[in-house]
Amino acid sequence: MAKFNETNFKDGNSMCQNSIEDLLSEGETILWRGKPNRKSFIASQILKMLPVVIIWLIFDGVFIGTLIGFGIFGKLPTIFTVLICLFFAFHLLPLWIWIANIVTASKRQKNMEYAFTNRRIICRDGIIGVDINNIFYTDIKNVNLKVGLIDKWMKTGDIYITSQNKAQVLWDIEDPYSITSRLQKIISDIQTDIYYPNALRPETNEGYKTNYKEN
Repeated sequence: MAKFNETNFKDGNSMCQNSIEDLLSEGETILWRGKPNRKSFIASQILKMLPVVIIWLIFDGVFIGTLIGFGIFGKLPTIFTVLICLFFAFHLLPLWIWIANIVTASKRQKNMEYAFTNRRIICRDGIIGVDINNIFYTDIKNVNLKVGLIDKWMKTGDIYITSQNKAQVLWDIEDPYSITSRLQKIISDIQTDIYYPNALRPETNEGYKTNYKEN
């Protein structure tokens, strides 16, 4: 028997479903689904920390070069030389993180997928395992779009979703303006229908009937 882990029961975290279809409940339909644009996602991972990495390398490179140039390493006891090497190995942590992000970018992009259903937003992510995050429309506070330099070249954008308990970014989405507008309309329609049910409205204002159909 597998060891019991209560974290697997937390909201938005599931390791047993591998596809979005497995998560759909009865009567739930997918209105839109997509994933990060591969080229845009990988390029953004390369450039995301690049300025910091360059500055870090210049600083450490000058310092190490100075130690070597003055022959300090040869004058120090072996233990101090080892400690200095270990220090710089840890000090170059931004470089290792940057390399790790680039190496794993392709795998992460492959596992990432987003879907809007008639009940919630489903976000699939992960490198080795698969994490599923659910965002229900009634919890959403803001939806914003950010289009950076790479996004302009690739015609993509990042959609930032802020809800009551979490924040989620839909990375490198193609046709971002249209998708953002569509998501905002879905949120507005469903929140309006929940807070002001059709049955309670006057006949002159029937309101929105949340009967979505996949395009």
